[in-house]
Amino acid sequence: QVQLVESGGGLVQAGGSLRLSCAASGLTFTWYNMGWFRQTPGKEREFVAGISWSGGGTVYADPVKDRFIISRDNAKNTVYLQMNSLKPEDAAVYYCAAEMKRGMIPTTNRAYDYWGQGTQVAVSS
Repeated sequence: QVQLVESGGGLVQAGGSLRLSCAASGLTFTWYNMGWFRQTPGKEREFVAGISWSGGGTVYADPVKDRFIISRDNAKNTVYLQMNSLKPEDAAVYYCAAEMKRGMIPTTNRAYDYWGQGTQVAVSS
């Protein structure tokens, strides 16, 4: 049974930093590209960042480019999202997702095979 478990969310002041983690189990981690998405009430889940199975390739959504860093530790079956210079508009539930590698890192929801339960990030202004 595949499980993705996010952690690290919380409340932070604008300009601050948070590091999210996503621990994966029940799958061969290196077979999967990994992604982070976020969602606010009434909006579609949106792509934030993705990383290839090896960690050698990354892709970011424009709103987070130069502020967020995605990384992975394949020995620990864990993917991370370092979020810096947080803004109120970054507040959302953040989800990690796994996609069995089929090519380029996908940026759409439907491409991903497994999802975590989400972790809440709140940013005070």
